[in-house]
Amino acid sequence: MPSQTTAVARVVIVHDNTSVADSFSRTLRLEGYEVWAAQSADEGLTLAQVHCPNAIILDLRVPLTASLRFLRAVRSAPGLATIPVAIVTSDYYPDEPQANELQALGAQLHYTPLWLNELVTLARDLVA
Repeated sequence: MPSQTTAVARVVIVHDNTSVADSFSRTLRLEGYEVWAAQSADEGLTLAQVHCPNAIILDLRVPLTASLRFLRAVRSAPGLATIPVAIVTSDYYPDEPQANELQALGAQLHYTPLWLNELVTLARDLVA
């Protein structure tokens, strides 16, 4: 009888806070995800290109200019353009041009603190 294999969802996390990135990574791995974490936008883009994840969770302030550059690069890269991206931030009031660009680039905005059960729900929604 042939065995069935279930594809494991892959997530790239880009967050400049090591503790947050590690916590997010451990939580999602415990839920069965393959996870790669980066502390910079450039490193995150490399991970996304190498692993072609099902979802990306991005800290908006990695710093902001790098986050927007990362998101633009993902949206323009063949094979990455349609990957769902959730942005997590404690900045409840991004300025209007930034908010408009994030929306135009198709990123979902989520505010911290993000409880671990909320992180799991977010990841499930992104890869669904």
